[in-house]
Amino acid sequence: MLQKDLVSIHDLTAADVAALFALAARMKARPAEFRTALSGKVLAMIFEKSSTRTRVSFEVAAGEVVAIVGPSGCGKSTLLSILGGLLRPASGSAELRGAPPAGSLNPLTFVFQDFALLPWCTVEANVEFPLLHVGLAPAERRALVGDALRRTGLTDFRGAYPKQLSGGMRQRVGIARALVVRPAILLMDEPLSALDSQTRELLMEDFIGLLADGAMGAVYVTHNLEEAVRLADRIVVLSRRPGRVREVVAIPMTRGERGAIGARERLLSLQNELWSLIRTEAIDAAREVQHA
Repeated sequence: MLQKDLVSIHDLTAADVAALFALAARMKARPAEFRTALSGKVLAMIFEKSSTRTRVSFEVAAGEVVAIVGPSGCGKSTLLSILGGLLRPASGSAELRGAPPAGSLNPLTFVFQDFALLPWCTVEANVEFPLLHVGLAPAERRALVGDALRRTGLTDFRGAYPKQLSGGMRQRVGIARALVVRPAILLMDEPLSALDSQTRELLMEDFIGLLADGAMGAVYVTHNLEEAVRLADRIVVLSRRPGRVREVVAIPMTRGERGAIGARERLLSLQNELWSLIRTEAIDAAREVQHA
């Protein structure tokens, strides 16, 4: 899987997940005096169904959450795959700068849209899986898994199998699996899109709590503008294919402030601003898919 030039993050199998975590375990950030940041320097992306190249450049600071939005097919997931090492850019680079948090085992880790759990493993075994590649003693692994389960509210479900869980609980297992390696930056590809509205709201609140201390950053791909304005510090708006950075919108409130009733009007205004940037191209992209 890792030798292919192009792969859809949505189509990863259990074997692909195993290969991904094995690769991530070998990744090392360069030492420095500052915490880990992620930089995509003039990344040239080739789209799977055309020879079109496009250039994208932006950075994610330590502890920052950057959302990526744009019309369907503009390259959001492709960009995330490049940042995570699943795809090679045609030119440019994706770089980690600085030192990861103390105790970090993988600087980067994914939270997948479709959970990508191992169906024959319990919740506990799924969360432990990425630790099998880093040479920890069993007691150390148990401690890390226990902490990740506690942080995601899964302690009482450690012996359950994925088929016994709701969609929201399965995604919590995926989040716990990402957290267990103590990452510097989460790479999240529409992690809430497969969930009902009530579960999505609960998991958004979970994400806000997990990101509250600023120790961990994220790149968050989504079609949902409400998620973007609720979770992100900055929002990168991509244009229609070939995707380019059309605008970067900063959110002038902390995530804690956004939970207040008085903030709703401002958040809705930001959503409308984003939609005005995307609407025309989103309509064109939808028509393109219908007539493909």
